[in-house]
Amino acid sequence: MTAALVIGAGIAGPVAAMALQRVGVEATVLEAGPGPADDIGAFLTLQINGIDALRAIEADGAVTGLGFPTPSMRFRSGSGKVLGEISTGEPLADGTVGITMRRADLYRALCDEALRRGIRIERGRRLVDARPVPGGVLAEFADGSTATADLLIGADGIRSRVRQIIDPAAAPARYVPVLNIGGYAPPQDTGARPGEYEMVFGRRAFFGFLVAPEGAVWWFANPPRRDEPARGELAAMSTAEWRSWLLELFAPDRTPASEIIRSTPGELVGWTTYDLPSVRTWHRDRMIVIGDAAHATSPASGQGASMAVEDAVELARCLRDLPEPAAAFTAYDRLRRARVEKVVAAGARTSNSKAAGPVGRVLRDAFLPLVLSRAGRQAQSWLHEYHIDWDAPVGAGGNGMRAR
Repeated sequence: MTAALVIGAGIAGPVAAMALQRVGVEATVLEAGPGPADDIGAFLTLQINGIDALRAIEADGAVTGLGFPTPSMRFRSGSGKVLGEISTGEPLADGTVGITMRRADLYRALCDEALRRGIRIERGRRLVDARPVPGGVLAEFADGSTATADLLIGADGIRSRVRQIIDPAAAPARYVPVLNIGGYAPPQDTGARPGEYEMVFGRRAFFGFLVAPEGAVWWFANPPRRDEPARGELAAMSTAEWRSWLLELFAPDRTPASEIIRSTPGELVGWTTYDLPSVRTWHRDRMIVIGDAAHATSPASGQGASMAVEDAVELARCLRDLPEPAAAFTAYDRLRRARVEKVVAAGARTSNSKAAGPVGRVLRDAFLPLVLSRAGRQAQSWLHEYHIDWDAPVGAGGNGMRAR
């Protein structure tokens, strides 16, 4: 194998292209959009396992200077009572911890690093179909163009076209009953320590925030919504309508949420949440899906970006050591499936706890301190201490977790 088409220039796509380059496969990244996304109010945390995976291909420098360290999170009830505090993972050997950054900044940084390494990224290339041809795959795009390569890798997100091509009967994404909205408020007294997430289980909705080094407050809210919004419904809501609704939701709580929302300038835009509990078929012929295209998790897991990075690096290892695509894809499936589906399930549980009813809230606030007190390093080691040994060979059965 000497060439691959990677569909999608989010997180998994550029990382996959860089990892493939290191194993001698020339990858071209093809993205439907005209340019990097600029998601209003959207930020994420690249966890230490994601940073460690980038180090396996010497790409962690791409995120140096982005965002700021976020080593822990503290949980409160709507009354302001502290329910517990946990680490976001044992630091790497050099002290590195998880980093919170704007989603769009991470996209740009990874694409810029891929370009710096000589990888071609073509925008405005929306995939419409793909089919096997002798020795490879033929991809067809909305502009009428085509491309061929030895492999086609779908890193095209939760609405993946590649996933549909691989398995037309694949289950659709599952609606998660909380909405997402966020923003950046000016410096103010919140009582929070810089770089520490404050997670608030309010009486009517969940609210999270953290203070950036320069004092700005980065925040998000998860209004509960049991029924899936109609197409265009949330986009039709004005900033004034969002602000009014959020202030109403958080009015009963004794937290900084209302003042943070009230002081946030600019546009407020909300979006729906979906996940993919289990995608039965990740690969067919010489096509495979990775990242959100294969196992999207709700933002509540905090691991979406890191899982995408891990996927990309592990797939390259499999293709390096098992050059026959069928064998490499099978090993990759065995290597990744149990881990990522466990992450998706954990994210779904957390999202559902944010939308708990009156009885559920009482039980949650009563038992969460006990749960958090037990959520020490040992309980979370499976998640944060996953380490990719780049030099270790991959067998036909795949490898299991390797602790740092």
